[in-house]
Amino acid sequence: MALDPKVFKAYDIRGVYPSELDEEGAYAVGRAYVEIFEPKAIAVGRDMRLSSPTMAEGIIRGAAAGGAEVVDIGMVGTEMLYFAVGELALDGGVAVTASHNPKEFTGMKIVRRGALPVGGDSGLFDIRDRALAFSSHDRGQTPAVARKVDIYPAFADKVLSFIDVEALKPVRVVIDAANGMAGAMLPPLLDRLPIDAVCCFFEPDGSFPNHEPNPLLPENREFIVGKVRDEKADLGIAFDGDADRCFFVDDTGEFVPGDFVTALLAEAMLEKEPGAKIIYDVRASWAVPDTIQRAGGIPLVNRVGHAFIKHRMREEDAAFAGEVSGHYYFRDFSQADSGTIPALLMLELISKRGQPLSEILRPFRERYFLSGEINTPVPDIALKLQEVKERFAGEGEVSHLDGISITADDWHMNVRPSNTESLLRLNLEALDRELMERKRDEVLDVIRS
Repeated sequence: MALDPKVFKAYDIRGVYPSELDEEGAYAVGRAYVEIFEPKAIAVGRDMRLSSPTMAEGIIRGAAAGGAEVVDIGMVGTEMLYFAVGELALDGGVAVTASHNPKEFTGMKIVRRGALPVGGDSGLFDIRDRALAFSSHDRGQTPAVARKVDIYPAFADKVLSFIDVEALKPVRVVIDAANGMAGAMLPPLLDRLPIDAVCCFFEPDGSFPNHEPNPLLPENREFIVGKVRDEKADLGIAFDGDADRCFFVDDTGEFVPGDFVTALLAEAMLEKEPGAKIIYDVRASWAVPDTIQRAGGIPLVNRVGHAFIKHRMREEDAAFAGEVSGHYYFRDFSQADSGTIPALLMLELISKRGQPLSEILRPFRERYFLSGEINTPVPDIALKLQEVKERFAGEGEVSHLDGISITADDWHMNVRPSNTESLLRLNLEALDRELMERKRDEVLDVIRS
């Protein structure tokens, strides 16, 4: 059995196949999940990775051995698993996926009833300990018994209910599915939309022959940026591997930061639900709370991470939440993150406004200057955070909500540790470019000294 303890991360399970995690490891995880949480029925779905069919079978065997009824929803995007758990009123589910990681990886995202995530502090490490304790004779040849359900038609109806399809104009859109799950999920939706879609790399292929399915890395965006310009498109949309995140390129081929996307989506959601609460993360640009307030909503800042965001959404009954990393959550979608709903909302937004996305974004780009996220390896995280605090605390208000945030009149920053590596992540913004660059370099000097 390959089940390296280090594959259990803060939010999910991820490791190299088959050396760190294999089918027997998947069996152990499936069984441990069912023995600890005692669900009566769970859904299992998988992405297009080459190892995913046999890994999903391992999970199904383990869950069945643990005594759960299993609903096999087949090859789906991760958000479709979240949807299935809610739609079919199941007690939980497992998506076999390594998201945006390179092709040699496998992994799992695990949820409970209501699509509530199971993370390190909500049971994932208990699953780890139980799974690692199984001996080889515990792993009998339980057959992979599961009831198959096609969730695609209900999923399409659900996500399309977030927009007024009649309001869409025949905008030209380049979509890069990166040979990931968007290539399977989007065609049934596109058939129902009056847009002119240029579909690229739509064949699900876990060997990722064109580029890695991680649009946060600039080298993976080169294709869509060039294609949007070549096609003179109104919009570019790039999806990650399991399609629960989407990223946007405007009509000039410029990448749109997640902060600005969050602000635009918040505005769109507030048109549909005036006065709603909207959650954003501590790294975000001031564009987000400023836009929410201007649109009559209530902005709520939160620490980073989907488990924290989803919990806060339930607590506050917030309509929408956005993270700068490209995760966008919707109350009426089991408080879960979706890649397709933001894509649909953005199509609706540019159709209704009748102006290019670059023009819609111009006020943001002229007012808010962002450093982007800058990662630095550091040997002693606590010591370095203390140094940052001592150096900059006198310049503004200090918050410890997540790492350290300093807010001055014309600039602010957040420095927080990575959940998985010995890194500090800096996000800084100022109201003019020169100030942003100067403060960014000052903070980096302290972090890197």
